[in-house]
Amino acid sequence: MELSNTLKRLRKQLIGKVGRAIADYRMIEAGDTVLVCLSGGKDSHTLLSLLMSLQQRAPVEFRLIAMNLDQKQPGFPTDVLPRYLAGLGIDYHIVEQDTYTVVRDRIPPGKTSCSLCSRLRRGIIYRAAKELGANKIALGHHRDDIVHTLFLNLFFAGQLKAMPPKLLTDDGAHVLIRPLAYCSESDIARFARGMDFPIIPCSLCGAQGEFQRQKVREMMADWDRRFPGRTESVLSALQKVVPSHLADNNFFDFRGLRPGTVAADETAADSFAVWPGLTQSRSTSAAPGLVAVVGPQGIDLGSRVE
Repeated sequence: MELSNTLKRLRKQLIGKVGRAIADYRMIEAGDTVLVCLSGGKDSHTLLSLLMSLQQRAPVEFRLIAMNLDQKQPGFPTDVLPRYLAGLGIDYHIVEQDTYTVVRDRIPPGKTSCSLCSRLRRGIIYRAAKELGANKIALGHHRDDIVHTLFLNLFFAGQLKAMPPKLLTDDGAHVLIRPLAYCSESDIARFARGMDFPIIPCSLCGAQGEFQRQKVREMMADWDRRFPGRTESVLSALQKVVPSHLADNNFFDFRGLRPGTVAADETAADSFAVWPGLTQSRSTSAAPGLVAVVGPQGIDLGSRVE
């Protein structure tokens, strides 16, 4: 399809942010096989599209496999994604697993089923990654998801914990990556509309979204309306953690503080270790128009976005 100039600019901005996230957290390296989870929503469609664009320009080779989980929800259009993925020419795998019935049998009517559904999906995705030989699993969570999760844990779980851009699975077999970590939901929604992706709604199961998450979403939307830039500020704060100014003895030796001592996190205020043997400033990013992808020797900023 012919893209408008506005859509081209938006795509370039999103590719730049994805490339920066990949570099900052060393998400993709040479030889990786990345399983891209495609639900059919705007986020996962955007993720796949941007990773395919990066793959064409990246200075390292990596493989992409798109995966969709058909959970046997009533009304799920089983032909839409296979036809779309075949048209893209990408390797893809459709997994059929009736989690819908399992969830309906276990969750009483009127109760939120999203958490159980998510856990079931996760197990199926991990198994598929192993069968397909994928060492990385790419998920479509974006900047807003990360920030909302922080407040969910803060308000309702009593934990200072968000959604990491990169995470090792419990069994140590795979690494989860979230390349959209720096992308806003509003930009993703604009891009998805412009690209006219075949969107499949996430409400086919009939479940309502998590009430607490929805309240946090509304809170952040209100903050951003009244004080623009709050979501970006919170994400930035997650990258500038100062343990000596919190209260967790597991992360800072408050008991050992004595006159004349220097807090460990103050000595590392200007730089931080990104990887063994590699140090960069906190504000490092790819230059405008460049994609940052990690190769075997470290970060490479040499691939230009068209």
